[in-house]
Amino acid sequence: MSFNVLIVEDQPLIALNLQDAIEELGHNPVGIASNMYQALMLAKDAEVALVDVNLEDGPTGPLVGRILAEDDVTVLFMTSDPGALRGGVPGALGVMQKPIADLQLFEAIQYAADRRSGHDDIRPPRGLTEFDADGWLTSGH
Repeated sequence: MSFNVLIVEDQPLIALNLQDAIEELGHNPVGIASNMYQALMLAKDAEVALVDVNLEDGPTGPLVGRILAEDDVTVLFMTSDPGALRGGVPGALGVMQKPIADLQLFEAIQYAADRRSGHDDIRPPRGLTEFDADGWLTSGH
């Protein structure tokens, strides 16, 4: 099953690398957003979103993630500043710290897609810290 994936990332090279990985896994990138406004404009077509914390318009990623999750988008954060999410983001899967190795990136995207498909019994990829209702729940291997 393939999904429409939104990339919310203000660093062009990282965004293009994410786009390539999404396509290689058979999913459809619906766009690259470098700020909150663009993300919310593209969100209507998204089923999964890969979201950075710090965007062109500041640390708006957590708000973007919360809004997307409320709209039933599966959200996975990828950021160099995971501490900015220490309280968690309701509805989001979790966070991976950048830089992310290519294999981990593929595993993270597949994990988000699998969770979107309803597979709640799968292990998260190495390096992913999942959110729970109380904040952080460290997972992975």
